[in-house]
Amino acid sequence: MRAVRMHADEADIDETLVHRLVAEQFPDWSGLSVEPVESSGTDNAMYRLGEEMVVRLPRIPGAVNGVAHELRWLPRLAAHLPVPVPRPLREGRPTPAYPWPWSVYQWLEGTNPRVDSLADPDGLAEDLAEFVAALRAVDPIGGPAAERGVPLAERDAPTRAALAQLEGEIDVAAATAVWEEALRVPERRGPAVWMHADLSPGNLLTVDGRLGAVIDFAAAGTGDPTVDLIVAWNLLPASARGVFRERLDVDEATWIRGRGWALSIALIQLPYYRHTNPVLAANARHVIGEVLADPS
Repeated sequence: MRAVRMHADEADIDETLVHRLVAEQFPDWSGLSVEPVESSGTDNAMYRLGEEMVVRLPRIPGAVNGVAHELRWLPRLAAHLPVPVPRPLREGRPTPAYPWPWSVYQWLEGTNPRVDSLADPDGLAEDLAEFVAALRAVDPIGGPAAERGVPLAERDAPTRAALAQLEGEIDVAAATAVWEEALRVPERRGPAVWMHADLSPGNLLTVDGRLGAVIDFAAAGTGDPTVDLIVAWNLLPASARGVFRERLDVDEATWIRGRGWALSIALIQLPYYRHTNPVLAANARHVIGEVLADPS
């Protein structure tokens, strides 16, 4: 398990703390085992509770609002989606030992997919497109605005700052050219729709090579859903991207914006997590490589 802190304001969380929180607040579960869940996640720590549940605790203050967000919206979204999503069971309270709310969910079976060992890339691409389409079809009225549901231009400053930090590590000139092409594409016009906003391999679970579940809806909300195309570059091989794009009927301008989103996220992640989250840093390098190898 990761021993290095990823954030300056990260809370101290371990099995002892989780045992204590569960025993104090949910004594009917006090006899269950607690085991850390290995994850590349950056905002929350997860611990398996017995065989059928998982405890999820924010690592940082910026992740705290996601607890109430998921507890409110996951039950409303679940009925409309083609694969399982986390089912909230109970909400934990802050204590002197741990300052924020936390949550307990039903355990979902599956493994995070690996870009180098996908058993059925085309089938997975079809499943991902079906999930994105179903989420977009959910009634957006009253839905919360997603932080990433905004025009790509709003990420220009942090993206260029990340490019400056990566001089000598990647082909900055080529990456800048791809980024600037994405910025030149007209913004999306149309009503806000639902998006997951963080479709990374660490938030997907596969079973026998197909999509088994989608987790971590803390960033989900409504707006421009282009960001959900990032999975075409952070997970799918070039041979399966066309399947994903065709099933979603993505036009050229939207595809270019989606590629820009994937590149921007990877550029910002790489210098931040280079030494603290090797899985996420490796995926960021993968995305950059995929985008620059096939920028069409």
